[in-house]
Amino acid sequence: MLKKTPSKIMIGILATVTILVVAYLLFNKFYPSLGADITEQRKALYENSKQYKDGKFNNTEAVPKDLSFNEKLKLAYTFFTTKVPNGRPKKDLDIIKLDSTNIADYHESPRMVWFGHSSFLLQMEGKNILLDPMFGQVAAPHDLLGEKRFNEEMPLAMEKLPQIDAVIFSHDHYDHLDYPTIQKIKHKVKHYYVPLGLGAHLEAWGVEKNKITEMDWWEETQFESLTLACTPAQHFSGRKLNNNQSTLWSSWVIKSSSTDLFFSGDSGYSSHFKKIGKKYGPFDLALMECGQYNEKWSDIHMMPEETAQAGVDVKAKKIMPIHWAGFKLALHDWKDPIQRVTNKADELNLEVITPKIGEKINIKENNHDYSSWWKEL
Repeated sequence: MLKKTPSKIMIGILATVTILVVAYLLFNKFYPSLGADITEQRKALYENSKQYKDGKFNNTEAVPKDLSFNEKLKLAYTFFTTKVPNGRPKKDLDIIKLDSTNIADYHESPRMVWFGHSSFLLQMEGKNILLDPMFGQVAAPHDLLGEKRFNEEMPLAMEKLPQIDAVIFSHDHYDHLDYPTIQKIKHKVKHYYVPLGLGAHLEAWGVEKNKITEMDWWEETQFESLTLACTPAQHFSGRKLNNNQSTLWSSWVIKSSSTDLFFSGDSGYSSHFKKIGKKYGPFDLALMECGQYNEKWSDIHMMPEETAQAGVDVKAKKIMPIHWAGFKLALHDWKDPIQRVTNKADELNLEVITPKIGEKINIKENNHDYSSWWKEL
């Protein structure tokens, strides 16, 4: 058997590296799920934003820390090699199935339905509004690049959703903005409200430009009888390795004549919650991020105790923990978020609601006895 010479081994290594680089470049350029790059023309439009500097969006505080390439590799290695005890449920989560006729014909008091993680259907003032609709099975650009969500079935198939008056997105990460979901619902959506820059992804995926309203922090718009306010969050954005911070991230305030709702998006704990509470509170319900956290990245994802405090800061009458019970995107026990936030909320005398996925939530209702459904799993 002939031995390979060092030159042949080197040629083989270089060929392999070249193939991988070319494959990545082609994937990066042509795979639609990755979304759009922000053009120079669009960048010029964002120069007036206080959050935009040196060609990217920034938090008010100097976070998140820019990691070196080696730090990114180390973090990725830790995430993919660490075995997390009880990191996901032992079986698919039970969900409550919805009747499509009941959903389509609903015109009563404001209510919501949780689709898991941070996705909701909001029915208010005769309108159907989706918040961060992500109905895919994997929060990644391709199904082979991530773990499946905790429930294979959804409360209502996308094909059975009613006509959607508006879709509101908080930012462009894969567990919030999902290409396959957009493809399946865009024919029934009237309008999209998004932070600055995110509209580029939607346009690249075939959504008409006149159906998209991009907003900066503290901007308000009137959507028929509702007031929508794009409010701050402390997070980041990006769908590729080379376009972090190219689009803005946000929280949202949704107000009617009778109901006030806050949707936190993803965020670390910071002073913006008190500012939002002062300007727009109190809220009948605050949907507050609580999951996928770690001390190493607590500046961009709140710890559960901070989630409860943020609920107090925004002057919420009650909070609902979100961003949990959907995907394993961190290194904690999947029940840890809900257990810790409810314990802290008890200390703060703050009501926490814990509906099942698919359970109808009456926003104005007080003291509803939701079950601690996760305890038996």
